[in-house]
Amino acid sequence: MASDSTVLQRWEPENRTFWQNTGRRVALRNLWISIPCLMLGFIVSVLWSMVTLNLPNAGFTFSKEQLFLLTALPQLSGATLRIFYAFMPGLFGGRRWTTFSTSLLLIPALWLGFAVQDPTTPYPVMLSIALLCGLGSGNFASSMANIAHFFPAQEKGKANGLNAGFGNLGVSVAQFLIPLAVTMPLFGGFGGEAQHYVKLGVEKSLWLQNAGFMWVPLIALATLAAWFGMDDMADAKSSFSEQAVIFKRRHNWLMCYLYLGTFGSFIGFAGAFALLTKTLFPLVPVAKIAFLGPLLGALIRPVGGMIADKVGGARVTMLVFFGMVVGAFGVLSALPVAGGAGNWPLFFGSFMALFVCAGLGNGSTYKMIPTLFVNHCQQTAAKDEASQRQARQDGVKESAAAAGFISAIGAYGGYFIPQSFGLSEKLTGGPQDALYCFMLFYVTCIAVTWWCFARRKAAMPC
Repeated sequence: MASDSTVLQRWEPENRTFWQNTGRRVALRNLWISIPCLMLGFIVSVLWSMVTLNLPNAGFTFSKEQLFLLTALPQLSGATLRIFYAFMPGLFGGRRWTTFSTSLLLIPALWLGFAVQDPTTPYPVMLSIALLCGLGSGNFASSMANIAHFFPAQEKGKANGLNAGFGNLGVSVAQFLIPLAVTMPLFGGFGGEAQHYVKLGVEKSLWLQNAGFMWVPLIALATLAAWFGMDDMADAKSSFSEQAVIFKRRHNWLMCYLYLGTFGSFIGFAGAFALLTKTLFPLVPVAKIAFLGPLLGALIRPVGGMIADKVGGARVTMLVFFGMVVGAFGVLSALPVAGGAGNWPLFFGSFMALFVCAGLGNGSTYKMIPTLFVNHCQQTAAKDEASQRQARQDGVKESAAAAGFISAIGAYGGYFIPQSFGLSEKLTGGPQDALYCFMLFYVTCIAVTWWCFARRKAAMPC
C-alpha cells in the first residue's frame, strides 16, 4: 500500500494474514463511507414519491397519471445510468467516482427546492428534475461494483448486504423525514416562503421546498468524506473491454432477470405504495406510514445475504419468490371492489410481506453473483495454483462489473411497477391487472432459479 497516496497498490483479501493485519480495517473504512453516500443517492431517487403527495396542496394541478409518471421517471433514468455507472470504478477508481457521483446529487436537490415554490413551474421542468433524480439511483451500480473488491469471498454476502441494505434505507429515511420537514420552516427566511392551503376548513402551511433543500448539507459532507476517506485500488482498475466480457456470460443475463424480480419490486413498490394507497384508501394517513415497507426491506437485506452465505443464495432466492407470489395475491384480495371499502389491514400486511421478501431476495441474489462469476473463471482456467489465483482475481473483477450492470436492469422495476399501476388504473379502474402480471412474473422467477441454480443437477449451482 502506497503511503503517500490514496491508491492501494497491494490488495489480497483472500490472504488471511494480510486481511487481519491491514485489509479489514481499510475495507471497513471504505464501506462505512460508502454507505451514507449510497443512502443519500437513494434518498434523492425517491424524493418524488413524497413530493407528489403534496403538489396539489402547493397549488399544482397535475393529473393522477402525471403524478405517477413523476414518481416513476427517476427510476427509469437511474436504471439507465446504472448501465454506465457499473463500469466507472474500474475506469476511474472507486474514491474518485464516489466523490464525483455524490456531488452530482446537489443538482436535483437544489433545483427541486426552487421549482416547487412556484405553482406555475411547467410540467416539462418537473419531468427534467425527476429525470435528474435518477442520478441517485445510478450511484448504486458504482457503489456495489467498488465495495465488491474490498472483501474476501466468505464476507462478500455480508458486506454487499450492509452496503446495499443501509443504502436502501435511504428510501425509508426520505419517506419518514420529508413529511415532517415540509411542515416547518427549517431554513427560516433563507428557505423561501410557505405554501398555504385549506383542508377541512382549516388553513395550513407547507414548505415543500424542504424536501430538496434538507439534503444539501448532508450531500456536501458525504462528498468531502469520500474524497478524504476512501481509497482507489490499483488491482481493480480495468478497461471497459475487460469488463464487457460479462455480456458473454449466460449467468449475467439470468441474474438480471432475477434481480428485476427482487430489487425491481423493492424500488417499484417503494415508489408506488404511497400514491396507490392514497388512491385506494383515501382516509388512510399514508404519509405517516409510507416509510415502513422500504424500512423493513432495507433492514432485512443484510440478513438475506448472511443466510445465503450459509445455505446458498439460490435456495433463499427461490423461497423469496414463493413469498412474493403469496404477498401479491394478498394485495389483490384486499382491493376495494364494487364500491366496497376494501381490506386495509390485509392490503398493508401483504405489502409489508412483499417488501420483506424483496429485501431478503436482494441480499441472496447479490450473494449468488460473485459465486457464479468466480466459479466460472476458476472452472475454465488451468488447475495450477498461479492460474487459479489469477482466475479468482478475474472472477472478482467480472462480478464487480456484473453486480453494477445487474443492478441497472433490476432498477427498471422502479419505473415499470408505478407505470403498470397507473396503466391498469387507466384501463380498468383498478390495479388488479398489474398485480396479476406481477404474480405471473414471480412464478417464472421461481422456475428460472430452480432450473438454473437450485436443482441437484443444475449447470451453475450456487
